[in-house]
Amino acid sequence: MRPATPRDAPAIAALLCASRRAHLPYAPLAHGDAEVRAWVAEVLVPGGGVHVLEVDVEAEAEAEDPASLAPRIDAVLALSQTAEAGWIDQLYVRPGCTGRGLGERLLRLALERLAGPVRLYTFQANTGARRFYERHGFRAIAETDGACNEERCPDVLYERPPAAAPAASPPGSTGR
Repeated sequence: MRPATPRDAPAIAALLCASRRAHLPYAPLAHGDAEVRAWVAEVLVPGGGVHVLEVDVEAEAEAEDPASLAPRIDAVLALSQTAEAGWIDQLYVRPGCTGRGLGERLLRLALERLAGPVRLYTFQANTGARRFYERHGFRAIAETDGACNEERCPDVLYERPPAAAPAASPPGSTGR
């Protein structure tokens, strides 16, 4: 796992488009692939807070061409912070790579990096994502009719409260 660089933009855009098509068939893409590539290259990656997770292809399959053993981006996470909350703006896993813990690894990073409650939106129909976030302590705090998102699909706002601070040990205690 590492911060994204400008060189990653084409692979990130391809992953976003492929994941959306595979996992969100009910949410039509509001932009074509070329527009997504431009947005990732000109807005998302330069804005910071983007992390990629690479899986070493060599560990997953044998290849005849050593050049094909280069790492590939299999998941992406984009974070932002406001005064009120930390935000998971994007969390996508490559189709075929779900169920391997990649999303969980990115979510742990988000929870380590973001201050305050952590919030995100997902589509109401995205039952897999909803189960994933609920399993990790997120609770639905609002639902919308989708009028404010580009896809015009009903969505849900999730929030995970900040982790509780460790209790202070009483004076004279060893804390054990």
